[in-house]
Order: sequence, then C-alpha cells, then structure tokens
Amino acid sequence: MSVALSFEFFPPNTDAGVEKLELVRGELAKLKPQFFSVTYGAGGATRDKTLALVEQMTRETIEVAPHLSCIGQSRSQLAELLDHYSSLGIRRIVALRGDLPSGMVQGGEFRFAEDLVDFIRQRHGEQFHLEVAAYPEMHPQASSPQADLKAFIRKVKRGAHSAITQYFYNAEAYLHFRDMVRAEGVDMDIVPGIMPITNYTQLMRFSEGCGAEIPRWIRLKLASYGDDRVSIRDFGHEVLVRMCERLLKESVPGLHFYTLNQDQASLGILKALGLGRLS
Repeated sequence: MSVALSFEFFPPNTDAGVEKLELVRGELAKLKPQFFSVTYGAGGATRDKTLALVEQMTRETIEVAPHLSCIGQSRSQLAELLDHYSSLGIRRIVALRGDLPSGMVQGGEFRFAEDLVDFIRQRHGEQFHLEVAAYPEMHPQASSPQADLKAFIRKVKRGAHSAITQYFYNAEAYLHFRDMVRAEGVDMDIVPGIMPITNYTQLMRFSEGCGAEIPRWIRLKLASYGDDRVSIRDFGHEVLVRMCERLLKESVPGLHFYTLNQDQASLGILKALGLGRLS
C-alpha cells in the first residue's frame, strides 16, 4: 500500500528540544514522507524560530512546508517572508488564518485564510503548492457547518491546491465533510490530520481550544486510566489504528501526523497499519 505521509513539528524553545527534534526528524525521514511541516505561532509569535527551523530543514532531503498565518501580520511582513521562502527553494506553504495571542488587538491586514491564499497567488502565481486547513467538525468560530463549508470552498477557489484537516477521532465526520466538498463540485486532496493520544490532560486542553470533538466513549475510557500513562498510550494507539484503517479503506490521499515533536506514537500507528517499513 502506498500512502502519502506528512509530519508536523513546532519550533523548540530549548537547545535540548532542538537536539531531540533532529533525532525525531531523522527517524521519521526513514519513512520517506511527502513533506515535513513547521508551525507558526499565534500572531507570528514564533516567526524567528519557525524561520530558523525551516532554514535548517531545507538542507535535509525532505520537502519542508512552513505554516504561514495572516492574523497579526502586515502585508509587508508576509511579502518579505514569502520572498525569503522562495529564495530558499520552498515550494509548499500551509496557508492559515491563525489566531491572535492573548492581549493582542491588532489583527493585521488580512482577516481570513482566503485573503492570504489570494495574496500569495497574486504575488507568486503557482510557485507554491498551497495547503489550507479543513475542519470536519466545524471551525470553533464558524457560525454554522454550512458557513464553514462555504469558507472552505472560498479558499479553494482563491487558489488552494489541497487541505489538511484538524484532528478528529470520528472517521464519519471526515467522510461526511469530504462528501459535502465533492457535492460542491470541488475535487481536491483533503488529508486527514492524525493526533496520537499519549496524554489525556494535554489532549483535552488542545481539543477545547481547537474545537476537536473527543467522543464520549473515548473520553470516559481515558479518564478511567487516571495517571496510568502506559494504558492511555496503549488505548490511544488502538483507537488511532482502527480509525486509520477505516480511513485507508476509504482511499484517503494521505495521513498527516501532528507529532508534537515526538516519533514513537506515530511510528507505532504506522507500523500497525503496515506503513512503517523503514528505508
């Protein structure tokens, strides 16, 4: 089975974190993924660290896809960064709206991801392959699922090539969203975002912020394990393997892993799926 894989990282804050991430990237690179992506903090909070990590990773063999968010950024700042990425040979961008950091009130010159997509297309034509975000369970700030779908379609029409979803634990949510997009006449790759389950408290905090639904049966089972992290990891592994098996049967175009700068959980899932053969 041939499935496109990709892995997301965030810029580490410490030297130890930088060294650990180098090892993690080395292990995941053995799977020959399509690309590695690098996150961009709210309001450009990690701009310099993201740029430094992207510059380092361009010297490696795996394609790098920097995240770029428009909230809190000026047109000139975005243009400067895009031109720099172009000079580095970057050919893939994850174009996002992003969020304002707590306390920041200036939203920048663009309000939505569709505006950023349009700006990149006007400035760089088809130079960059543009990934955008998709929300199978609805963006937490959308007024309705229908409004969220329309916003996604607008991003596509402005020039997005493909999409990566927010993580989810209900395959039916992804499949329904994919079918709704197709019903709108849009046939593009929508890659499921996969978040391994290794820490219950952390997962609940992330999910409250991004609007990802944790099905009740999963929440109750995880909560029942208390501080038993081994049982949490084992159960999380089982949940993700079963969901990914369902997705692969539906011929999804790939799997995108939110690694949190770790490799073992993702590698374990891929090995169980028969996709973890290292080169």
